[in-house]
Amino acid sequence: MPAAAEALPAAQDAPLRIAVIIGSVREGRHGRAVADWFLTTATGDEGLELDVIDLADVQLPLVMPGWGGTASPEAEAALAGVSPRLAAADAFVVVTPEYNHSFPAALKNLIDWHHAQWQAKPVGFVSYGGLGGGLRAVEQLRLIFAELHAMTVRDSVSLHGPWSGLTEDGTPRDTAVSEGAAKGMLGQLTWWGRALRAARADRPYQG
Repeated sequence: MPAAAEALPAAQDAPLRIAVIIGSVREGRHGRAVADWFLTTATGDEGLELDVIDLADVQLPLVMPGWGGTASPEAEAALAGVSPRLAAADAFVVVTPEYNHSFPAALKNLIDWHHAQWQAKPVGFVSYGGLGGGLRAVEQLRLIFAELHAMTVRDSVSLHGPWSGLTEDGTPRDTAVSEGAAKGMLGQLTWWGRALRAARADRPYQG
């Protein structure tokens, strides 16, 4: 049996590495509290390895090099702290608010600075804000991740408004419904994460 085939079952037994990306950098944000709540729901699964990437701690510049160009030293330093973590992830959970029917600029900037790191990997969403619960931000993100050859899972977690669905400290008011949604999304993300990890190991993705 080829060595790659022998290694495949062992790789499938390894914990699924999920990068949880906090997309908001706004002062007074609820993003960190929402992410912390989500992590308490997800950490009970021993088959998951969670890595929190808080964009408030990632100082990627807005100015990007042209095709074939070289990033600035500031950009290289920021990329060195985040790009390997995205590359190592088997799947992603994006925690995002909705700003003006869309998602934060810092999140789009992170996405645009990377390409291969997203390919052939699943993405799940935890959104919050307003009566729509951030769903319009999620719908736009689905289009962007499709362009990057990532696969977004169908179900998401949607928390409606700091005045209705969230408490003042940013945690969901209806914990039973929210936890059920989180577990449902994680179930889909885990299935796709393991399936796509096995597929990438068997045959590298050609995007």
